[in-house]
Amino acid sequence: MERCFNSAWVQSRIADAVGEWGACAGASGGGGPRFSSEEQRKREAAYDEALDRVEREAKSAGRGGKSRAEAQGRVREVFPRFATVALGLEDEAVQMLTDRFIPLGTQFAQWATRFDPALAMADVVQSCRNAWTVCGIQPLVGDCMQMTPAIIGYSLLYPYSDNYLDDRRIAKERKLEFSARFRNRLCGLEIAPRDRHEAAVWAMVRLIEGQYPRWQFQRVYESLLAIHQAQEDSMAQQRRGGLLTQAEVLRLSCAKGGTSVLADACLCHGYLSDDEASFAFNWGVLLQLGDDLQDVEEDLKQRSATLFTRAVESGMPLDGVVRQLLAFSERVADQADALPHGDAALKNLLRMSWRSLIVMAVARARDYFTRGFLDEVEMQSPFRFGFLRARSKRLSGRRGLYRVLFESFLESADVDLSDLPAPESWMGTPADVRLNRVRRLAASIG
Repeated sequence: MERCFNSAWVQSRIADAVGEWGACAGASGGGGPRFSSEEQRKREAAYDEALDRVEREAKSAGRGGKSRAEAQGRVREVFPRFATVALGLEDEAVQMLTDRFIPLGTQFAQWATRFDPALAMADVVQSCRNAWTVCGIQPLVGDCMQMTPAIIGYSLLYPYSDNYLDDRRIAKERKLEFSARFRNRLCGLEIAPRDRHEAAVWAMVRLIEGQYPRWQFQRVYESLLAIHQAQEDSMAQQRRGGLLTQAEVLRLSCAKGGTSVLADACLCHGYLSDDEASFAFNWGVLLQLGDDLQDVEEDLKQRSATLFTRAVESGMPLDGVVRQLLAFSERVADQADALPHGDAALKNLLRMSWRSLIVMAVARARDYFTRGFLDEVEMQSPFRFGFLRARSKRLSGRRGLYRVLFESFLESADVDLSDLPAPESWMGTPADVRLNRVRRLAASIG
């Protein structure tokens, strides 16, 4: 019998995740590879070589025309060597990134920018990260890795809905009104959008409905309502701030993260086995806690309650909770290994990426750890922490390596969107969309 993703199921999964998290308490967090200082320096040299080359080519790319296209091609050529030497990836993993993940990300980003040219690059990158997560799930549930309308629709809901609800500049009453209308739209009600923001959100829901008819894929919409409920609960509980207990903070993180990737999994496959649903939920919990660790400094400024801000505010170093997080990431990776689908290269890449997410966050938040713990975790990083901090602006700034690489792939001329709905036709009311399609059909005939 197919699993129903209602409130009772979500609460049971939260309880299971909390239990899994508790079982990781006191763990050493000592799994994963170790890197000698010599190995780290070798990778750092490859990193700098790639970074220097990208910066040189970026200047050439700024000239436009044929020169720009040629420079962007050379930028893309940097990535395989960078990934092999600097990141230490195996050939299969590099091929997976260059031949599958990056082209799919390019396809997604080009669709998004054509749908809404006003969408900020940061929002495109954030939503692309979610699209990559869904594409990473596809082989694990027995599907081919490909971009779909539902993946686009759900991933772009992040900047249009999740970020909107998190924006402190928007009045609480406005958020509550939008959240109620959004819930009704997720339930299948036809509601005319009242502004451009809602028109974009409604368009994303229609993309999902076009791929997954409601009468046939009820679980898809249950998962979407589950993440919506988690977001509403988060809004309500965060207003309580310091009144939240530690247990409530943990359950809130599990609900937000778990339901998010549960929806990812449903939107890539339509339905899930018990093991697939459990893995997806725990993956989401892991990503949420990893994001909370990355954002600890900002969350402290905003007085947002997470496991990590609570530990800092109580005067405790983050050593113990991060060891627990490292152990939890290994448990989730073991769950992935146990799934019958997906090859070893993908599963190893996921395990490495989760661990790297945590290790890099430790490097950035060094003030919240003991010296001994930093030394211990630094050995698990392919780069010395001082190197990462020194390069952070060059890597993530306006012309950093990752940004330039992403933009060069985004502007590739050979991206095929023919298998996806035309992005220019999806903004507006259903009547507007139908009218645009009629106009395009008439133009093609004429």
